[in-house]
Amino acid sequence: MKCSSARVRPESWHRRGAACVLLMLAVALVGAFDFDRLERQLIARFGPAHVPLLRDWQRALAEVRPMSETDKLKKVNEFINRRIAFDDDLEIWNLSDYWATPLETIGQGRADCEDYAIIKYYSLKDAGVPLAKLRLMYVKARLEGPAGPHLQAHMVLAYYPAPNAEPLVLDNLVTEIRPASQRRDLFPVFSFNSEAIWGGAAGSSPKGPGGTSQLSRWEDLLQRARREGFD
Repeated sequence: MKCSSARVRPESWHRRGAACVLLMLAVALVGAFDFDRLERQLIARFGPAHVPLLRDWQRALAEVRPMSETDKLKKVNEFINRRIAFDDDLEIWNLSDYWATPLETIGQGRADCEDYAIIKYYSLKDAGVPLAKLRLMYVKARLEGPAGPHLQAHMVLAYYPAPNAEPLVLDNLVTEIRPASQRRDLFPVFSFNSEAIWGGAAGSSPKGPGGTSQLSRWEDLLQRARREGFD
């Protein structure tokens, strides 16, 4: 921002201040979800129990929109990890594998790993983070168990500050956001967003042929989310 040395009458400052407030409010609302519509759907499908969570999510997204991308990542990651309880799909949906929309995750108040990644993806997209910087990443996670370490399928959200930059990892297992090189417990398999699929985790990885149509669960999720109002 350039600073001007020109003298301005006091009433001009009031007018400019009001205009700045209106501009900030407009910026905060850009890309905002239709939360009235989402609340009606939430109540119809899941009852009113998690309406407060939906409204808190709405407030959290409004607060992060004016922030830097780094702060957006931190605040969204903290909110979702703190307010959504972990559970598996058998307990939540009575299914072995189900990818929940953000509304479904809020409606249940519970999520497994891919649901955490999905709602963070939509949250940051709504908060103004460019889609090209966000990818959901399917990985094998090394976990410690009673019989020793083992690998388990897992999903995280990756943020790329620049096309060829090392991604930052948003996760529900390790809640601190860390560069991928510091997550030696994760072994990437492929990554994707709503525009493409990549054969690896590197920003320079080639896009897979056929777009997201090659990943049926993701395509189904995108269609269900659009019907709910998530573009």
